[in-house]
Amino acid sequence: MRTLCHDLPAATPGTEVVLEGWVHRRRELARVTFLVLRDRSGLAQVVLPAGRSVPPEETTVRVTGTATATAQAPGGVEVTAATVEALTDDALTPPAELWRPTLDVSLPTLLDHAPVLWRHPAQRAHWELAAASLRGFRGTLDGLGFTEIATPKLVGTATESGSTVFEVDYFGRPAYLAQSPQLYKQQMVGVLERVYEVGPVFRAEPHDTVRHLAEYRSLDVELGFVRDHRDVLAVLREVLAGMVAAVAEREDAVVRAGARLPVVPDEVPVVHFADALALAGAPDDEPDLAPEHERALGAWALAEHGSDFVAVEGYPMAKRPFYTHPWTGAGLEARSARTSTTEGGDERWSNSFDLLFRGLELVTGGQRLHRAADYEAALLARGEDPATHAAYLQAFRHGMPPHGGFAIGLERWVGRLVEAANIREVTPFPRDLHRLAP
Repeated sequence: MRTLCHDLPAATPGTEVVLEGWVHRRRELARVTFLVLRDRSGLAQVVLPAGRSVPPEETTVRVTGTATATAQAPGGVEVTAATVEALTDDALTPPAELWRPTLDVSLPTLLDHAPVLWRHPAQRAHWELAAASLRGFRGTLDGLGFTEIATPKLVGTATESGSTVFEVDYFGRPAYLAQSPQLYKQQMVGVLERVYEVGPVFRAEPHDTVRHLAEYRSLDVELGFVRDHRDVLAVLREVLAGMVAAVAEREDAVVRAGARLPVVPDEVPVVHFADALALAGAPDDEPDLAPEHERALGAWALAEHGSDFVAVEGYPMAKRPFYTHPWTGAGLEARSARTSTTEGGDERWSNSFDLLFRGLELVTGGQRLHRAADYEAALLARGEDPATHAAYLQAFRHGMPPHGGFAIGLERWVGRLVEAANIREVTPFPRDLHRLAP
């Protein structure tokens, strides 16, 4: 029976153990040869007689030997009197030495050789943090009465904008890769009331920046019977806390990745968009926050509230999709103090928000329209024919609750946890303007 490296310290000294994994490192000394084996759980030390032939690094092997207590070995136990059986041909020399503590390679080298370089323990930890985040995301929402759904990734119309979709040939007629599950998750609120999805989304935006990908994993949430976008933000806060808690359980991966875990405040600081512009030193007629504005707001939230998170609410309607609910304002002042005196309904603004994490937009969310007549008016105002969204609008003609939701970019989340300079550093196989392989 196979023993994982992590479990070797629990083996009874003197018993036979079988390890399987990769040759992580070979060290040949005058009297002894050390083989460090790596598997999915960690590292183990194997002691061999001097001169014993050992396959090169990254060759997969089976080691059979005796568990021996040794204070100098990882976990206090090593394998002695061992035989090493290669499970494949000798591996080629990797493009970097994976046994070194840090993976010191350029980004192009990392991306070109991702299938091999992601084996490095520190690099692999990035996806282990992502996987833990997904467990926390799902677990939190399951506990709040949400149901996981799966929606189509081939769609007949654009979700957000027709200019940023990938068109594909669908049996002789045009179709598109889904920009988001937005329209479908809203429809499913009319079925299940509280839903979420984890899946890929596709954006044909010609960005060549350190924060954008053409394909990424989106963590989408939608919930019914909300009063406004603040109810959505409250659920987001619970989700973030659950994700951080799940990541914290993977302490080994946190250490290997060099992650700095945030503390999710009991109440996320909120600032109105108009006030955010002033705090960031931006002109008051700016329609959106630029990256430098986001960084300034992140610094403000940390200095004033001790928070790595800040929510900017009330984005201009002109910068939000057609399904966004206009700003209501009423009742918000009593629920949480703001720095603004903006009150009452004002259709310049929206009941939506962006959540910034360490000075970078992480989440977009808000309240949606829920009346069919409002959708028809919103589409017509944007020069679109409501008939093109007939299947979507069907749900709203049969009774939909006030609802809202949000979406978290998984790669961007992990990137901020480890404070990566480029989102591609934490994406195993990124897709962007230039890359379709590996």
